[in-house]
Amino acid sequence: MLRIDIGVGLTFMSTAKQFAEKLLQINALKISPQNPFTWASGWKSPVYCDNRKLLSYPYVRDFVKSELSNMVWEQYPDAEVIAGVATAGIAIGALVADLLKLPFIYVRSKPKEHGMGNQIEGFMEPGKKVVVIEDLISTGKSSLQVVDALRDAGAEVMGMCGLFTYGFPEAEAAFEKAGVKLTTISNYAALIELAKDKNVVAESDLVSLGEWRTSPSTWGK
Repeated sequence: MLRIDIGVGLTFMSTAKQFAEKLLQINALKISPQNPFTWASGWKSPVYCDNRKLLSYPYVRDFVKSELSNMVWEQYPDAEVIAGVATAGIAIGALVADLLKLPFIYVRSKPKEHGMGNQIEGFMEPGKKVVVIEDLISTGKSSLQVVDALRDAGAEVMGMCGLFTYGFPEAEAAFEKAGVKLTTISNYAALIELAKDKNVVAESDLVSLGEWRTSPSTWGK
């Protein structure tokens, strides 16, 4: 099957580890188990991921555009529309739609509070086969709200493709319950494996990092 190749210095590492390394290099991913970050939910996290930074790095941006486009092409060859999750998934989704020459829309977590009150921006006919593009998956709640909005509008959501997932059991259960297939370029397990290989974290921190993924709501308390 056709693949769209972008020359970005690929190595023999898995794609998941390659991308995690790129995110570390541009400081889009940070690991700090001794001085954890605090999320809006109040959860303590030893990892911070800001995929929006990659838009400022053309070669990383090309890598992401290529990998996500191939993911959609190979897994959802019948896709008719690309939908980006607002806000961070908008730019990434538009890149994918442009490369695949498919219509693009984006979806807010809730309807706009003024103007036309739209939740879905762009044009989509009911019955269209849609692939959702997300940047980061944590609990999956906001991502699946977008899926619900698309289904309510008559779309057939084929699946979701993203950049990075923490792989929380809560998120995996939520996607399974919603009947949505999730595929990402990289994930938390690949990040920790890379961090171990590159000596980014101390051996003594690996147990704590593993505990966070299985129980993020109670970690650090």
